[in-house]
Amino acid sequence: MKLNLKRPLAFFDLETTGTNIGIDRIVEISVIKLYPPDGEKEEVKTWRINPGMPIPLESSLVHGIYDEDIKDEKLFKELGASIAEFIGESDLAGYNSNKFDIPMLMEEFLRARIPFDLENRHFVDVQNIFHQMEQRTLKAAYQFYCGKQIINAHSAEADTRATMEVLIAQVEKYTGAEFEDKKGNKSKPIINDIAALHKFTNLNSPVDFAGRMVYSEQGEELFNFGKHKGRKVEDVFNMEPSYYSWMMQGDFPLYTKRKLEEIYSRWNTKRIAERQPKPVQPKPAENQVKAEQPKAVDSKPLTQKPTENQPKKEFHKPDQRNEQPNRPFKKEEPAKPVNEDMLKMLADKFKKG
Repeated sequence: MKLNLKRPLAFFDLETTGTNIGIDRIVEISVIKLYPPDGEKEEVKTWRINPGMPIPLESSLVHGIYDEDIKDEKLFKELGASIAEFIGESDLAGYNSNKFDIPMLMEEFLRARIPFDLENRHFVDVQNIFHQMEQRTLKAAYQFYCGKQIINAHSAEADTRATMEVLIAQVEKYTGAEFEDKKGNKSKPIINDIAALHKFTNLNSPVDFAGRMVYSEQGEELFNFGKHKGRKVEDVFNMEPSYYSWMMQGDFPLYTKRKLEEIYSRWNTKRIAERQPKPVQPKPAENQVKAEQPKAVDSKPLTQKPTENQPKKEFHKPDQRNEQPNRPFKKEEPAKPVNEDMLKMLADKFKKG
């Protein structure tokens, strides 16, 4: 079957840094443009875009685009005019495009101040057709799986029994059926085992039952709503501590608040520990130098024997007449008796001239 087109129809899809339209950025956009009258002629263009911000690992694991893949690509403000020109006056189509892709694309155009008018266009959201034609209600599920109509619908017992019968029919229908997740991983998750069914029906791994927070694949808590959707809870506390108070005072379920309080308490304990002064550790280099240095050698005692090549030293004790130490002293001679010659020498010495 061919589409009946009166003007071009541009199918497009975005890969982004996250799901917050006001904060996150586009990292890839692909557009398939069909031309009237029947869409037989088409053009395809894909752009990789540097978002100007780090791509969270949780997002990269979904679409397979990492920071190093787009570090050399152009920013949206450099590519936006080419994208707008290629789309032209086309109507727009996508999957969940009315809620996400179109507002995200418009946010980028407005941020870059690139003219792109949504007036007088038609928007086709394929997801909306799917959800409205294949309704996700208990009544529809009971009819689809069990081939029955619920009697006394919306009474507690009737709805409970219908739910029980639907599960039994699902296990019977899907046991051994192959399932492929968003990353392309294939498995056969539906088996007649409650633990396995629990795992499959909690793919989002909620922290709280309301799903305001979910676990990442690494087991870290992420916000799952609002402006911080997709961000680590502890990272949000670091950059906006008041967000915790806002949630605790807000209209959130008590169990959500309890889990949030547990995360905040853990984060605050780590923060206080990081602020504690650390004991001064001796520098390894100094320890190593000290270890390598030989011990100081004490002065050699006087009694130490000289080596073979070292000359011996003589030591002399000073006498009691204050003679200088280390000088040899003469032996005392007995006094000579006074004679006439000695008296004459003294007289001549002291004679007045």
